[in-house]
Amino acid sequence: MPQKQKVCLAYSGGLDTSVIALWLIEQGYEVVCFAADVGQDEDFDAVRAKAEKLGAKIYIEDCRDEFVKELCFPAIQCNAVYENVYLLGTSLARPAIARAQIAVAEKEGCQFVAHGATGKGNDQIRLEEAYYALKPTIKVLAPWRMPEFYEVFKGRSDLLDYAEKKGIPVTSTKSKPWSMDENLAHCSYEAGILEDPDTTPPNDMWKLTADPIHSAADKPEDVTIEFEKGLPVKLSAESTGSETEPTKLFLAANALARKHGVGRVDIVENRHIGLKSRGCYETPGLTILRTAHIDIEGLTLDREVRALRDQFVTFNWSKILYNGNYFSPEREFLQASIIESQKSVNGQVRLRLYKGNCIVLGRSSVSFARLLSSLLLLSLSPMLTYFEHLQQTEKLYDASMASMDEIGDFEPTDATGFIKVQAIRLKKYGQMKAEKGERL
Repeated sequence: MPQKQKVCLAYSGGLDTSVIALWLIEQGYEVVCFAADVGQDEDFDAVRAKAEKLGAKIYIEDCRDEFVKELCFPAIQCNAVYENVYLLGTSLARPAIARAQIAVAEKEGCQFVAHGATGKGNDQIRLEEAYYALKPTIKVLAPWRMPEFYEVFKGRSDLLDYAEKKGIPVTSTKSKPWSMDENLAHCSYEAGILEDPDTTPPNDMWKLTADPIHSAADKPEDVTIEFEKGLPVKLSAESTGSETEPTKLFLAANALARKHGVGRVDIVENRHIGLKSRGCYETPGLTILRTAHIDIEGLTLDREVRALRDQFVTFNWSKILYNGNYFSPEREFLQASIIESQKSVNGQVRLRLYKGNCIVLGRSSVSFARLLSSLLLLSLSPMLTYFEHLQQTEKLYDASMASMDEIGDFEPTDATGFIKVQAIRLKKYGQMKAEKGERL
């Protein structure tokens, strides 16, 4: 008998992929399930047991550290955001998942990889473009684009009926039919009743964050986040203590933000495929880390560098991640630009969390490299005072020059020439409008 063709399925243990796993087995494939631990609240023993009950072999790989260090932290460095609101929680996880899945497929000698992404969504693009970049010879099975699948399973109700018939345990129900995707950075909700963009999400839908009004902590909490070259290197708060290791730091940020109801958004976004989609997202820790990073850049990053980064790097890096082109030359190019822009982004930001709000209290900046060299000089030279050491900062802000109470090094008369030069073209424009009899 010919050997069965083998497929590695990106498997979450949820409704869609559980049905797909059994359906692929019924089609004659040998199925190897792959589940990535990217920080979701999941009983992986139950996921393993479910896959094995369906008749599939399963690998569960811990991708949390890679997810935080290689994807979430660079997103913080460039203040990544899609359409001004969405912090890319789902998009950020897909490269780590795809890389680990391809490694399992190669280990198992699979001719195919498969996923449970819908034919109308973004994830099919993100996963498949990653697969092809990582292993150009791989073949992809996408059941939601295969007529023999979607003509039988027209929607989630059909999946639920099939799961019940086959004895597949699932958490989705017909009364709560929305689709969820969770990882360490966020949880997303879409489909079902959420497809009506004017339907208010029910309170029991939100999984990660306390209701900002009714159940968030009644006492504000302050947190200090320290940055080195644009990366969070330390988080300190009364309830979490201090954390410096990247994944633990991220988890501490999550714990704080979740307790105070920070990070909920509800938007209608433009999918890469061309459709508009309503999505609800909880992105707790990433929200406060990004807020702090944006603020410290105001103190430490040059105006023109920041403008170029915001207008070109942030926008395009975010779009590239959203559209599924992480494994691309353009992403590598922009990644190098992000690192170059962050050399001086060192310091700390103090935040207050309360009832869904993340409020900046203050910021300061000391160059870590200069700090070390200053301490060395201090030990060698008593003439270098502690006060002098504190002046060696990364900040571009000069309190003396900006002060309204002293002149400092700024000559007020210099502004006269500056204004006149800036006004040259405006004078000409005003003259032209006047000659035409047009009103400015």
